[in-house]
Amino acid sequence: MQIILVSRTKKVPKTLDLACRRMRWRIATLGVVAVAGCMALGAAVALTVASPRDRALSQISELQHKIDAQDAKLGAVKQDAQRNLDALAVKLGQLQAQSTRLNALGERLAQMGKLDDGEFDFDQAPPVGGVEETSGAAYTLPQNLESSISQLATQFDGQQAQLTALQSLLMDARIESNLKPTGMPVQGYISSYFGGRPDPFSGHAARHTGIDIATPLGTPVHAVAEGMVTFAGIRSGYGDVIEIDHGNGYMTRYAHNSKLIAHPGQRVRVGDVIADAGSTGRSTGSHVHFEVWYKGRVVNPLAYVSNHR
Repeated sequence: MQIILVSRTKKVPKTLDLACRRMRWRIATLGVVAVAGCMALGAAVALTVASPRDRALSQISELQHKIDAQDAKLGAVKQDAQRNLDALAVKLGQLQAQSTRLNALGERLAQMGKLDDGEFDFDQAPPVGGVEETSGAAYTLPQNLESSISQLATQFDGQQAQLTALQSLLMDARIESNLKPTGMPVQGYISSYFGGRPDPFSGHAARHTGIDIATPLGTPVHAVAEGMVTFAGIRSGYGDVIEIDHGNGYMTRYAHNSKLIAHPGQRVRVGDVIADAGSTGRSTGSHVHFEVWYKGRVVNPLAYVSNHR
């Protein structure tokens, strides 16, 4: 089989002998080159058309990965912030509890100390003031908030310790005050004072070792201080007597009672009823003979009665 190529010019026609093996290889090679060229041309065209879209998709994918990474970091930050907020909430609750305790303790101390009303108002914030800053800098939180809160908690602890010590001192003073005879043991008027006077029976000059408080028969007689009953019975001239040891050198005696209520060894508090008034012993009528002894010596009870408020 032969292929004759005839030129339009007057050149001699060329004959391709397909029966020749060399010719067939040449033609096959040209065909392969032509096909490869077409494929390369098609790939180039495809890349030219499809490249912008692929690049866009690639960029979008990269952005999506970055967004996912940022979301993960943001989630971790939120978790850390929530943990910090929870920790601050716990700290705030503890400080509020301490503040409540301090307010309650302060009110108790104000009452125990008999401070004027309004001098310490624990329901209101304490008044503060100062020169106005002109720098215009806005208020910012401390750099280390945890350290600041811990420092504030330490201050609260110190204040609570100081208030507790003050409470203890006031409590001791209150106890000492309760042990000191104060006030009248019975309702009535003083019919005879401490010191020299004419004896009501003989008319001779005599020394009265207490005060007489006139009161109706059976009127309750009260302890004027806290202490221990050391005697309950009859003494010559005194009739039915109650004696109370208050410690710190104080002892009180209540005489001429019609009925004894307290008994030896009984612990009594201020205002407890220890007897009923009467006229037993050397007496001209219903009254209470009240004596105060200090360190073994009888003293004028009027000073202690006058201290009653």
